[in-house]
Amino acid sequence: MSFATIGRFWFPVLALVIPLAIIVVVTGQFGGLSIQRTVVEMLISIVIVVGLYVFVGNSGIISFGHATFMAIAAYASAWQTCCEMLKPITMSGLPPFLRDQSIPLLPSAVVSVLLAGGAAFLTGLVIMRLTGLAASISTLAVLFILNVVYSNWDSVTMGSASIVGLPTYVTAWLALGCAVFAIVIAYLYQTSAFGLAIRATREDEVAAAASGISLYWSRLIAFTLSGFMVGLGGVLQAHYLGTVSINSFFLSFTFLALAMLIVGGMGSLAGAVVGVVVITAMVDIFRRLEGGISIGAEQWSLPAGTQELIIAAFMLLILVFRKDGIMAGREMTLPEQEQREKGLING
Repeated sequence: MSFATIGRFWFPVLALVIPLAIIVVVTGQFGGLSIQRTVVEMLISIVIVVGLYVFVGNSGIISFGHATFMAIAAYASAWQTCCEMLKPITMSGLPPFLRDQSIPLLPSAVVSVLLAGGAAFLTGLVIMRLTGLAASISTLAVLFILNVVYSNWDSVTMGSASIVGLPTYVTAWLALGCAVFAIVIAYLYQTSAFGLAIRATREDEVAAAASGISLYWSRLIAFTLSGFMVGLGGVLQAHYLGTVSINSFFLSFTFLALAMLIVGGMGSLAGAVVGVVVITAMVDIFRRLEGGISIGAEQWSLPAGTQELIIAAFMLLILVFRKDGIMAGREMTLPEQEQREKGLING
């Protein structure tokens, strides 16, 4: 395989990764703490939304339940790494091997991600037998089940209160590394035989089944891989904020993640990344405007809640005028590749 061929294959990934690296470098050198915090949150969101894209974008089935696997990984990591002095008091229901000691950070993160992926696999064994709207509603039911259980399991999760004392080791570079890892995994998956198979089921279930593609197994594989990836996002978020609360993994977060995916275009990996960047920038801008800015001698601010209204309106406009999102289901490609694709379509 020639260098040019390798370059063309990896260009869609490099076109996403290089700008993210530039953002990290520039904000690290010239940005304030607030901007740097926004960038880290954006990179963590990319891990989560790209993980969501692996299933939703490739299968065409909207999932409202992926915050479930984030919560599972975040809480599992908290149980392993939280302060040893607090756990016997605040989480007395934990098994002794978790309650009385702390697990090193890397093994705890790996175990937490594996646990999230395992939960996605077990959940998918049932849900992936359904299709369309039924599957989407089932994922929402899973989210509600976990929320009710974790909100009332006081001796293990502290109920609706926050678990505090987690080590905060997530930096911009670590978040960037995880975002790059997620993008590479998603790209390799969508270009593999498994990815092509599930995308065929998205386009035409009947034709795909007639061609020998298993709707059940192709979707289960994507759902499980997606669970691993959003689990990684859950671990990153927990150890960036230093706290875990079940309310952080419910409907508001679910709809924000889906908004990012839909705005960018859930038909492509580039759409998932672009959607996160655009929505994060909008949220940060309007959050600052809500906090108030000085114009001359006057203090001016937007009413509280404006950012939610603006995002909703922007999402509505995207759905009306560009229903496939900003990227319209296209990946980042070289000009010569784009011309070749257009020629094939027109031919």
